[in-house]
Amino acid sequence: MELIDKDTPQVKEFISSLDSMLNGIESIIKHYKPHLNGERFLSNHEVSKKLNVSLRTLQEWRNTRLISFIQIKGKIIYRQSDINKLLQKHYFESWKE
Repeated sequence: MELIDKDTPQVKEFISSLDSMLNGIESIIKHYKPHLNGERFLSNHEVSKKLNVSLRTLQEWRNTRLISFIQIKGKIIYRQSDINKLLQKHYFESWKE
């Protein structure tokens, strides 16, 4: 019976194929786009958690049209791109470099 360790050609080939598969999966994840026109949508709770604000604050931002949103009956969702625009619009760069 043959002893198999990490230096045998079969094990090296197996590890190499696993590395190749992992690289492929990472590439797929990196370039993944959701199916709705390539746009990702976030729920009220997701936005609240990401921005670290209360649901009531989000409601106030909607009422004053500070934040864009989509409402279908009682469900409110936000485009990820709209959230990014909001953050970019209110971004202040530091004076020091």
